[in-house]
Parts: sequence; C-alpha cells; structure tokens
Amino acid sequence: MGAALPRDPHDQAVTPRARRGRRDAESLTGTSAVILAGGRGTRLAPYTSILPKPLMPVGDRAILEIVLDQLASSGVNRITLSVGYLSHLIRAVLNGHWEDRLLLEYVQEDEPLGTAAPLKLVSGLDDTFIVMNGDVLTALDLRELVREHWRTGSMLTIATHERKVKIDYGIIHRDETNRIIAFEEKPEISAHVSMGVYVMEPEVLDFVSDERMDFPELVEALLEAGLPVASFPYDGLWFDLGRHDDFQAAVTAWMGRNDEVDRDLGQDLAQTASESARDGVSA
Repeated sequence: MGAALPRDPHDQAVTPRARRGRRDAESLTGTSAVILAGGRGTRLAPYTSILPKPLMPVGDRAILEIVLDQLASSGVNRITLSVGYLSHLIRAVLNGHWEDRLLLEYVQEDEPLGTAAPLKLVSGLDDTFIVMNGDVLTALDLRELVREHWRTGSMLTIATHERKVKIDYGIIHRDETNRIIAFEEKPEISAHVSMGVYVMEPEVLDFVSDERMDFPELVEALLEAGLPVASFPYDGLWFDLGRHDDFQAAVTAWMGRNDEVDRDLGQDLAQTASESARDGVSA
C-alpha cells in the first residue's frame, strides 16, 4: 500500500486551536498516549535476544514500567502499546498490574513498521496525543511539554536534548586548494537530538504512510505541507539507552540521583500534581 493522502492543511473542519479550547490546558486527564515497544533493540544484544528492550531492568523495575508510571502520574489514562518483537513477554509483565490506573491496549506489528507507521494501527486518536519510545528514561514533565505544544499551535512537537559527541580523531579544516587552515584535536560536537517523546495532533496521522515509515520522514512530510513542527528543549534527566556502556551508565545515574529527586518517578510527579492542586491548579 502507498502513503496516506494528506488532508488539505487549510481544511477548517476541526482546527487544533478549536479542539484545544475544549480542553483543560493544565491537565492531561483524558489524554491518550502511544508507546512504541516493537523494536528489536539490536544494539543491546545479546541481552535483547531474550528480552525486549523496554523490559530491560532499571533497579527492580523495567524501563517500560517507569514510562507507564510517568504517563499515569501526569493524568494520561489510556495507553496503546505498539508491540512486535517478543510481545508476549511485554503482555505477561504488564497484564494484571495496571488495570486500576490505566486502560492498556495493544496493537501488533506483524512486521517492523518503523517509528511512525505503527500510529496508523491505533484507533481513537482524535485529540492531542503523546507518543513515546518504550525505552525512554527521563524526568521530563509531560504536562509542561503538552502545554508548550498547545501554546505554539504546532501539529507536532518533539522533545529535544542537547547531546555532545566527542570525535575520536583530529579534524582537518581545508580551503578550496586543500591548504590546511585549522586542526582540531578530538573536538566535541553539540547538537539537539530527539528524545523519543512527541506530542501530536490527529491531523498528523493523515501524513503517516501505511507502509514502513520513520519519524524523520513524517517530519519532512509535515514541513513540505507547510505545517508547524516545534521543538521543546529540555536540559534535565534524559538517557540514551542505545549502547551497552550508555545503558549501564544511565542505570547507575538514574538509581544514584540525589535525595531531592524521588527514585520513583511516579511518586515524584504525583507529589507535584498534589501541590499544584492545593495551589488551585488542576494537575
């Protein structure tokens, strides 16, 4: 099947601004979320040959359980997990433990669909919704992210983090005649990278392909259509769990956070919500 036919961006049937006007901008209650948990996590092999990456342990909990806690404590109450590789293990770990807090649903990827195409399998995304990778370890306040998304009137907002990468080689700078004009010894390159956390309007789904598609392709499609895509810079806790060394360092740092930050992120966010409610703000 080919790519879905995009809706005319000037279609006035139900605008994001009108939709947001019917929502409490300080609460995520009633908001849906999609967790992408179908990948193989090949960079963490051999561990992921027997365990899906979202179930990798952080202390005595799986990464995915921390993600669910974060969403639930922010007010999200309907979550769809897009699963594929070793999906029976994810279902076995989660089933029977979250029903009192969340409505959990599953969509099955029969073959890998990339990071964007699984969204076409999810029903009921008719309002602002959150998308997260199933292996994201962060203390990002999702309510703040959604509020900023609404404030900017964007179709898609991507949470970003500044990442510094050290180059292991000396970098040569040349002019057009190949004369060397500068030499940098193992420099650091800084860039804002996607954290794997997104906020979207339902109109974005019209640009998602029915076939395999990744988020960079989706962003390009939205930009080509002239639709607003925003970034949300975040300089707090966020860990890249893609490699063995990164994973071990992230687990150590997460478990060793100072006493001001509760190790249980769900309790941390719940406390913030309670304080906001006492101040007269719906959290």
